[in-house]
Amino acid sequence: MQGGALLPSREKCKIKYDPECHHRRSIRLRGWDYTSAGAYFVTICTHDRLHLFGEVVDGEMRMNEYGKIACTCWEEISLHFFHAEPDAFVVMPNHVHGIIILLAPGGEGRHPV
Repeated sequence: MQGGALLPSREKCKIKYDPECHHRRSIRLRGWDYTSAGAYFVTICTHDRLHLFGEVVDGEMRMNEYGKIACTCWEEISLHFFHAEPDAFVVMPNHVHGIIILLAPGGEGRHPV
């Protein structure tokens, strides 16, 4: 464990391509530089899509401790990445949807105190 986060072993990160396995078609715009300034919709999924962040009860997301950590991490993105501003987001049982605004270098982002 480093910095309070569980990190996968390097061996688990080596994923081989399996043509028989379902693969999603990329919805990325060909030729677009995703490092350029703009607003981006992102989805971050848990490993094996395990329900690590809580559960939906009566149509309402009830975050557990890990869900609250995911929420805090999202809100603090700009403390670690000065040209990135977190915007609207939602924590779900096995993923987080959110909008990240990348600012141009030298732009008016948050700065460390």
